[in-house]
Amino acid sequence: MSKQFQFKLVLLGESAVGKSSLVLRFVKDQFDDYRESTIGAAFLTQTVTLDDQTTVKFEIWDTAGQERYKSLAPMYYRNANCAVVLYDITSSATLEKARTWIRELQRQADPSIVIALCGNKSDLAARRQVTEEEAKKYADEEGLMWAETSAKTGEGVSEIFTAIAKKLPLTAPPSASRAGAARTAGRAGGVDLNKQATSQPGQDACNC
Repeated sequence: MSKQFQFKLVLLGESAVGKSSLVLRFVKDQFDDYRESTIGAAFLTQTVTLDDQTTVKFEIWDTAGQERYKSLAPMYYRNANCAVVLYDITSSATLEKARTWIRELQRQADPSIVIALCGNKSDLAARRQVTEEEAKKYADEEGLMWAETSAKTGEGVSEIFTAIAKKLPLTAPPSASRAGAARTAGRAGGVDLNKQATSQPGQDACNC
């Protein structure tokens, strides 16, 4: 019997590092050269298939990078199962900002949160300021996942989300009901969407 699990994922990082573009590429396989800055946060969903019997649905919160919205971030990473912290490989300053976000997650987010450090804009390697070695060394020291991606070309995008899905604990909470699913999803494990679906016949378990 196939199983679907649901996890809350939050994207963090400096403004203009490509968070929204990364999510758009992952969810719709699209890229827009010009995107307006996110205000507050945007919500999207996407499902990753791990094998014939297991799928993971990500509930994705794409947060705004501007400083004036920083105080809202805990609303989105609180109880998150996983986080993607982005930096722009052409800007050393954005890696420093990513380090700040990671420290904040380590202090305030769920201790079991899976964190991936992601260097975006790998298509602009000729303008690189952050070396792969520097970023990977930091990620290894902090126990983070690490990858480089290009939202523009799609390189590495699906791979990093799939890798996160594989690292999450695919265990359904006991007697997960639809009413308790939202409360449980942000804690220790995933929500088994099959159990949710059986509680309300006729409702699609995955509406992404």
